[in-house]
Amino acid sequence: MKLSLSRRLVMHALLAATTGLSVFSPAGAFELAQEAKLTVAFTGDMPGSGWQDGKMIGYDGEIMQRIAEKLGLKIEPALMEWSGTIASVEAGRVDVMLGTMGWTEKRTKIMTLSEPIHYFKNGIMQSTKTNWDKLSDLEGKKVGTITGFSFVPELKAIKGLELSLYDTSDAAVRDLIAGRIDAVIGDPPVVSYAIKQNPDWNMQFFAFTDTNPDFPLLTGLGQVVYGFNKKNDDLRQKMDAIIAEMWKTCEMKEIGQRYGLSADVWYQPAGENFRAGVDRPADYKLPSCAAGG
Repeated sequence: MKLSLSRRLVMHALLAATTGLSVFSPAGAFELAQEAKLTVAFTGDMPGSGWQDGKMIGYDGEIMQRIAEKLGLKIEPALMEWSGTIASVEAGRVDVMLGTMGWTEKRTKIMTLSEPIHYFKNGIMQSTKTNWDKLSDLEGKKVGTITGFSFVPELKAIKGLELSLYDTSDAAVRDLIAGRIDAVIGDPPVVSYAIKQNPDWNMQFFAFTDTNPDFPLLTGLGQVVYGFNKKNDDLRQKMDAIIAEMWKTCEMKEIGQRYGLSADVWYQPAGENFRAGVDRPADYKLPSCAAGG
């Protein structure tokens, strides 16, 4: 499978010798895991994140690479399974985590979270023989998702759903292709990218058409963010200022188009602004990139 190959290539790239960036490094500006380096936890699932030629790639990764360069920090990559990323941030072993991570109120209790870098709607990866786009379509089905994903409790609440948890996206997709499960609920950019790269799989992705307040994480507006150790909120604020400028210039969309995220839905918030009054001020407005920007 190409997803497995992608992760192996990332591992080889991490083991290869890389050259550092010749930039100013504010060694004492932040409390970092390694002096003058930004240690980044990522999963290597494209189009979200990868490592190539000594730099972060992918949508999340390329934005982080640009931010690090503007801060004068060299990135120290830390490839790991999703299940280990949040714990690594909490323990201070890494400075920031990325990998199409969605904002949730629960995650604000254990990390400090960045401004969104894009938006998304969750949905169902499935065979081209089916056309499921509702929660009810999953009733009585065998469904796979990734260990640690925020919406796991909501999936467990769907009537008759038999849930299988996987450490990686490629493992879940492998079982879907083999017919051992009926559907995968994964990161929308990751599964959409995988389907586009592998037309022979005969798979498709449909976003949920439900808007169900009892299943807000599955059916609501998602925000992809970066996660930081709470002691590094000053680092988060510096990064947020750079992210804000990237929104203003539509640099987010410019980067996204290279990874298949070209539609306006990725850059224009719709629905309830659930961060206002939680980890942002009550009058907080979500950033956006205007259509055609």
